Amino acid sequence: MIFTKYKNTFRWVMIVVSFIIISLILWNTYVFFQNFKAEERAKMDIWAEAQSDFINSDTNSNLDLTLKILSSNTTTPMIVINNDGSLGTFNNINDSKISDSLYVNKLILKFKSENTPIEITYQNEVLATIYYGNSDLLNKLKYYPLALLLIIVLFVGVVFFFYRSNKNATESKLWSGMAKETAHQIGTPLSSLIGWTEILKSENVNPNYINEIEKDVDRLQTITERFSKIGSVPTLEPLDIIKETIDSYSYLKTRSSKLIEFEIITPSGNILVNLNKQLYSWTIENLVKNAMDAMKGRGKITVEITELEDNITVLVTDTGKGIPKNKFKTIFEPGYTTKKRGWGLGLSLTKRIIEEFHNGKIKVLHSEIDKGTTFQISLKRAIS
Repeated sequence: MIFTKYKNTFRWVMIVVSFIIISLILWNTYVFFQNFKAEERAKMDIWAEAQSDFINSDTNSNLDLTLKILSSNTTTPMIVINNDGSLGTFNNINDSKISDSLYVNKLILKFKSENTPIEITYQNEVLATIYYGNSDLLNKLKYYPLALLLIIVLFVGVVFFFYRSNKNATESKLWSGMAKETAHQIGTPLSSLIGWTEILKSENVNPNYINEIEKDVDRLQTITERFSKIGSVPTLEPLDIIKETIDSYSYLKTRSSKLIEFEIITPSGNILVNLNKQLYSWTIENLVKNAMDAMKGRGKITVEITELEDNITVLVTDTGKGIPKNKFKTIFEPGYTTKKRGWGLGLSLTKRIIEEFHNGKIKVLHSEIDKGTTFQISLKRAIS
């Protein structure tokens, strides 16, 4: 109960604490890297002094400690360049390439970019210069913060997608429940209307009136079936997409403004596509109704069906106000609408019907402001 009440507060506290922990880890890594680098510098300073002592010692001197220091460097790559420009000693560098002057010059430039060179001096005279790079351990440590950040980003991404998918699943269940409940609520008065229609038939009412009432009753039954199917996986069957499109298109044509010109272009013959009759007709009606709204009841709507081998395309074109290019994908998001009334669910349901239930694609193919829009549905021909 307390967690639910202060859920947002807990969430922000966890985000802030995580950010602080990550910042401390990165800062400590940076400090450790700098300290390690300083230690390598100190070792190289000692090595330079030992090299100076070795160069300027006489043969009777005790050089055991000096030689021990000189041989202790087994990790840091380095090159000693004598005062006359000749190559002196080198450590932890590929022996086979050290004779290549171009390779040596590239190494010197690389080492200078990583660390400041150290001069070997004796009585204020520069005898040679040490160029040294970072050890393998230091290089690995240098990329540790980046690896840590990558791991953190991946972790945040996994959490985000888990949260998003969980949220989407919850919303999907909610919409499915609402759809089924709507179908159930419509079913009760619909049964009553069917009964009243039968009574009117027995009262010798004008058959034309009864015929129109029956059309609307059939329409309500179709709507009920649509809502009942949207909450579950619908059954698909091979249907003639031309016939199904014409039926849906014609229903809206007879009930629309006379100022709207309707045109449908189809190939000859039949084209079988795996469809759910009720949901596919809902898709066509949503697109045509959107086109009517975009034209404000005046203009031309064209539906064209084309086939190219197994790919079937349905184009719905209007002469309305158009859609800005940056909104081509946004319009399919739930809740997005430009109307004063409406829930912004029409195109999002259309996208779900085509892409999730029919394994097809739907997109805005083309649109120009004040000239019109073309929606494209892509489906696969049914395998016979």
